[in-house]
Amino acid sequence: MLTPQHQDEFERLFPFMASAGDDFTQDFYAACRYVELPADVSICDEGQQCAQLAMVLDGVGRVYKLSPGGREVTLYRIEAGEACVLTASCIMNGDSFPAMAVTETPVRAIVVSPHKVRSWICAETQWQQFIFGLLSHRLASIISVVEEVAFKRIDVRLAEKFARCLARGETSLQVTHAELAADLGSSREVVSRILKDFVQRGLIETGRGSILLADRQAIEQLSRQ
Repeated sequence: MLTPQHQDEFERLFPFMASAGDDFTQDFYAACRYVELPADVSICDEGQQCAQLAMVLDGVGRVYKLSPGGREVTLYRIEAGEACVLTASCIMNGDSFPAMAVTETPVRAIVVSPHKVRSWICAETQWQQFIFGLLSHRLASIISVVEEVAFKRIDVRLAEKFARCLARGETSLQVTHAELAADLGSSREVVSRILKDFVQRGLIETGRGSILLADRQAIEQLSRQ
């Protein structure tokens, strides 16, 4: 059940509702459900039918592909104010989910049934604009992931990730080598080798499950190569 507080939070995060008509607003809130999920649980597996579209209020979900050999590549993350483009696409086309989705942190979300996702696409302009905007934004980000995996060196991509952290004022990361490998679409062994090289060059310092970004200038310089 949606409380007035949930509705207020949703409208702050999803501004398309501000210009929606009263009939759609009432129908939307009557049809939606509020859910909470713990961290590290499966949202949808590859080959499954999507049972709902989640619109995230808080937390982070991760969508990734898994190779037959067990290698992961992160396609994108879903954070507050976002929804999963692959889920929306599968619902509209009746396709099975082509990737894997999990919660990285506890997630709070409002979920919409496939029937409503499809019916509102045909009838509600504001919903159409939200879904098509979602498609446009995520298509660009997925193409960027493909380009990085195909054309950029792993050490440069790792430096780019560290440089983005520094730009946000973060000087350390709590992350494992396996998690970094999944983000970069590489193997744990390759990432561990690169991190060892970074330590030897003084770019970073490592601990158990943590990385200290020690040389900002060198990290940023490598990220621009």
